[in-house]
Amino acid sequence: MYTPESLVDLHERGHRSLKVLLEHCGRMSQDDLEREFEGFGYPSIRLQFHHLIGAEAYWIGVIAGRLDVDDDAGRYPTIDALERYRQTVFAQTKAYLERVSPQELNAPRAMTTWGGHERMLMPAHVFLRTATHVYAHAGQILAMCRLLGKPASGTDFPLI
Repeated sequence: MYTPESLVDLHERGHRSLKVLLEHCGRMSQDDLEREFEGFGYPSIRLQFHHLIGAEAYWIGVIAGRLDVDDDAGRYPTIDALERYRQTVFAQTKAYLERVSPQELNAPRAMTTWGGHERMLMPAHVFLRTATHVYAHAGQILAMCRLLGKPASGTDFPLI
């Protein structure tokens, strides 16, 4: 059984790593942030950040019965704007985790996803999808940083 407290801990650790990566990329030029690389799905560092933050907002919205889709990456043209977006989404997710009961968190229920698809999903698993998603895209961002000759460190899951 998943507990809200354990998921808050995972959430905070993931966002600490994400914040370190945003700070690292904040030292890059706008040209570096916008440079497109083939084979990454979202082809630039800025678009990767927008997607991974927006995906958390989307999935937490699904749990709440909303489809919070923010496809307008242009609203977040800088690392500072993306950091503000991250802070907003972090606060929304943390507020959800702090008010949800363990029973609700672990009980599968019907949720509506993109395209009006109704699926039986467990809120804890939906949350864990967002937590693992951070590291999937952080890895892609780190690969892009290396390709730019600007590797980063300190972005793994914090053990302490």
